[in-house]
Amino acid sequence: MIFISFTSAYVVRQGLPTLDMRTGALVLDWLPVRLPGLLFINTFVLLLSSVSMELARRQAAREGAGATNVIADEPPRPADKISWLALTIVLGVTFLAGQWVAWRELAASGFSIASSPSSSFVYLLTGTHGIHLLGGVVALLAVGVASLSRGSAKSHAVWLDVTGWYWHFMALLWVYIFALLKFVG
Repeated sequence: MIFISFTSAYVVRQGLPTLDMRTGALVLDWLPVRLPGLLFINTFVLLLSSVSMELARRQAAREGAGATNVIADEPPRPADKISWLALTIVLGVTFLAGQWVAWRELAASGFSIASSPSSSFVYLLTGTHGIHLLGGVVALLAVGVASLSRGSAKSHAVWLDVTGWYWHFMALLWVYIFALLKFVG
Protein backbone atom coordinates (compact mmCIF):
# COMPACT_ATOMS: atom_id res chain seq x y z
CA MET A 1 0.00 0.00 0.00
CA ILE A 2 2.86 2.36 0.71
CA PHE A 3 4.08 2.10 -2.88
CA ILE A 4 0.61 2.80 -4.23
CA SER A 5 0.50 5.91 -2.04
CA PHE A 6 3.95 6.98 -3.20
CA THR A 7 2.97 6.41 -6.84
CA SER A 8 -0.11 8.54 -6.42
CA ALA A 9 1.87 11.32 -4.77
CA TYR A 10 4.58 11.05 -7.45
CA VAL A 11 2.13 11.43 -10.34
CA VAL A 12 0.12 14.23 -8.71
CA ARG A 13 3.20 16.17 -7.58
CA GLN A 14 4.62 16.27 -11.11
CA GLY A 15 1.93 18.66 -12.27
CA LEU A 16 1.64 20.83 -9.18
CA PRO A 17 3.26 24.24 -9.24
CA THR A 18 4.90 25.77 -6.19
CA LEU A 19 5.04 29.36 -5.08
CA ASP A 20 8.31 31.12 -5.86
CA MET A 21 8.89 33.24 -2.76
CA ARG A 22 11.02 35.78 -4.63
CA THR A 23 8.56 36.54 -7.42
CA GLY A 24 5.28 35.46 -5.88
CA ALA A 25 4.51 33.49 -9.04
CA LEU A 26 3.57 29.85 -9.39
CA VAL A 27 6.34 27.86 -11.04
CA LEU A 28 6.79 24.28 -12.09
CA ASP A 29 9.78 22.89 -10.21
CA TRP A 30 9.65 19.28 -11.38
CA LEU A 31 12.98 18.49 -13.03
CA PRO A 32 13.47 15.34 -15.07
CA VAL A 33 15.95 13.05 -13.37
CA ARG A 34 18.31 11.21 -15.68
CA LEU A 35 18.47 7.74 -14.17
CA PRO A 36 21.88 6.05 -14.16
CA GLY A 37 22.31 3.27 -16.71
CA LEU A 38 23.38 1.05 -13.84
CA LEU A 39 19.70 0.69 -12.92
CA PHE A 40 19.17 -1.46 -16.02
CA ILE A 41 21.93 -3.80 -14.82
CA ASN A 42 20.48 -3.78 -11.30
CA THR A 43 17.08 -4.73 -12.72
CA PHE A 44 18.63 -7.67 -14.56
CA VAL A 45 20.46 -8.76 -11.38
CA LEU A 46 17.26 -8.67 -9.35
CA LEU A 47 15.29 -10.59 -12.00
CA LEU A 48 18.09 -13.17 -12.12
CA SER A 49 17.87 -13.46 -8.32
CA SER A 50 14.17 -14.17 -8.69
CA VAL A 51 15.01 -17.04 -11.05
CA SER A 52 17.54 -18.47 -8.59
CA MET A 53 15.01 -18.05 -5.77
CA GLU A 54 12.45 -20.00 -7.77
CA LEU A 55 14.98 -22.78 -8.38
CA ALA A 56 15.72 -22.94 -4.64
CA ARG A 57 12.00 -22.93 -3.83
CA ARG A 58 11.20 -25.72 -6.28
CA GLN A 59 14.14 -27.81 -5.06
CA ALA A 60 12.93 -27.47 -1.48
CA ALA A 61 9.36 -28.31 -2.49
CA ARG A 62 10.56 -31.52 -4.21
CA GLU A 63 12.57 -32.48 -1.15
CA GLY A 64 9.63 -31.64 1.13
CA ALA A 65 7.22 -33.73 -0.95
CA GLY A 66 9.52 -36.72 -0.81
CA ALA A 67 10.16 -36.33 2.91
CA THR A 68 7.17 -38.24 4.27
CA ASN A 69 9.38 -41.01 5.61
CA VAL A 70 12.27 -38.88 6.84
CA ILE A 71 13.36 -39.61 10.40
CA ALA A 72 12.97 -36.47 12.53
CA ASP A 73 16.57 -36.69 13.81
CA GLU A 74 18.01 -36.78 10.31
CA PRO A 75 18.61 -33.32 8.77
CA PRO A 76 17.67 -32.75 5.14
CA ARG A 77 20.39 -32.67 2.52
CA PRO A 78 20.71 -28.90 2.09
CA ALA A 79 23.53 -28.77 -0.49
CA ASP A 80 21.44 -28.03 -3.59
CA LYS A 81 18.94 -25.61 -2.11
CA ILE A 82 21.65 -23.80 -0.16
CA SER A 83 23.60 -23.16 -3.35
CA TRP A 84 20.54 -21.65 -5.09
CA LEU A 85 19.64 -19.80 -1.93
CA ALA A 86 23.22 -18.55 -1.55
CA LEU A 87 23.19 -17.32 -5.14
CA THR A 88 19.91 -15.50 -4.46
CA ILE A 89 21.41 -13.82 -1.41
CA VAL A 90 24.55 -12.81 -3.30
CA LEU A 91 22.46 -11.38 -6.15
CA GLY A 92 20.25 -9.52 -3.66
CA VAL A 93 23.26 -7.96 -1.96
CA THR A 94 24.70 -7.14 -5.40
CA PHE A 95 21.46 -5.35 -6.29
CA LEU A 96 21.58 -3.33 -3.06
CA ALA A 97 25.23 -2.41 -3.65
CA GLY A 98 24.34 -1.40 -7.21
CA GLN A 99 21.55 0.81 -5.87
CA TRP A 100 24.03 2.50 -3.55
CA VAL A 101 26.36 3.15 -6.49
CA ALA A 102 23.43 4.50 -8.53
CA TRP A 103 22.56 6.87 -5.67
CA ARG A 104 26.15 8.09 -5.62
CA GLU A 105 25.99 8.65 -9.40
CA LEU A 106 22.79 10.66 -8.97
CA ALA A 107 24.34 12.77 -6.22
CA ALA A 108 27.49 13.34 -8.29
CA SER A 109 25.35 14.59 -11.18
CA GLY A 110 23.67 17.16 -8.92
CA PHE A 111 20.54 15.28 -7.92
CA SER A 112 20.65 14.95 -4.16
CA ILE A 113 17.71 14.09 -1.96
CA ALA A 114 16.82 17.76 -1.45
CA SER A 115 17.74 19.22 -4.84
CA SER A 116 14.22 18.95 -6.31
CA PRO A 117 10.90 17.25 -5.66
CA SER A 118 11.56 14.81 -8.49
CA SER A 119 14.91 13.69 -7.10
CA SER A 120 13.38 13.39 -3.63
CA PHE A 121 10.83 10.95 -5.02
CA VAL A 122 13.56 8.93 -6.75
CA TYR A 123 15.39 8.50 -3.46
CA LEU A 124 12.16 7.84 -1.56
CA LEU A 125 10.91 5.14 -3.93
CA THR A 126 14.24 3.38 -4.44
CA GLY A 127 15.22 3.70 -0.78
CA THR A 128 11.94 2.29 0.50
CA HIS A 129 12.25 -0.60 -1.91
CA GLY A 130 15.86 -1.12 -0.83
CA ILE A 131 14.85 -1.34 2.83
CA HIS A 132 12.20 -3.92 1.97
CA LEU A 133 14.70 -5.88 -0.12
CA LEU A 134 17.24 -5.77 2.71
CA GLY A 135 14.56 -7.31 4.93
CA GLY A 136 14.20 -10.02 2.28
CA VAL A 137 17.95 -10.70 2.35
CA VAL A 138 17.81 -11.06 6.13
CA ALA A 139 14.86 -13.47 5.77
CA LEU A 140 16.78 -15.47 3.16
CA LEU A 141 19.76 -15.69 5.52
CA ALA A 142 17.45 -16.92 8.28
CA VAL A 143 15.98 -19.55 5.95
CA GLY A 144 19.49 -20.65 4.97
CA VAL A 145 20.54 -21.03 8.58
CA ALA A 146 17.31 -22.88 9.39
CA SER A 147 17.82 -25.27 6.50
CA LEU A 148 21.21 -26.23 7.93
CA SER A 149 19.64 -27.10 11.26
CA ARG A 150 17.85 -30.29 12.11
CA GLY A 151 14.23 -30.32 11.10
CA SER A 152 11.91 -31.70 8.54
CA ALA A 153 12.35 -31.03 4.85
CA LYS A 154 8.67 -30.06 4.71
CA SER A 155 9.18 -27.35 7.29
CA HIS A 156 12.17 -25.95 5.42
CA ALA A 157 10.21 -26.05 2.16
CA VAL A 158 7.40 -23.98 3.71
CA TRP A 159 9.84 -21.37 5.01
CA LEU A 160 11.56 -21.16 1.66
CA ASP A 161 8.23 -21.00 -0.17
CA VAL A 162 6.96 -18.06 1.89
CA THR A 163 10.25 -16.20 1.63
CA GLY A 164 10.39 -16.96 -2.09
CA TRP A 165 7.03 -15.37 -2.80
CA TYR A 166 8.10 -12.26 -0.90
CA TRP A 167 11.30 -12.17 -2.96
CA HIS A 168 9.39 -12.49 -6.23
CA PHE A 169 7.11 -9.66 -5.14
CA MET A 170 10.14 -7.45 -4.43
CA ALA A 171 11.51 -8.17 -7.92
CA LEU A 172 8.20 -7.32 -9.60
CA LEU A 173 7.82 -4.25 -7.42
CA TRP A 174 11.25 -3.05 -8.54
CA VAL A 175 10.30 -3.47 -12.20
CA TYR A 176 7.21 -1.36 -11.49
CA ILE A 177 9.20 1.34 -9.66
CA PHE A 178 11.88 1.44 -12.34
CA ALA A 179 9.25 1.74 -15.10
CA LEU A 180 7.47 4.47 -13.14
CA LEU A 181 10.66 6.48 -12.74
CA LYS A 182 11.85 5.87 -16.29
CA PHE A 183 8.65 6.40 -18.25
CA VAL A 184 6.37 8.53 -16.05
CA GLY A 185 9.08 10.81 -14.66
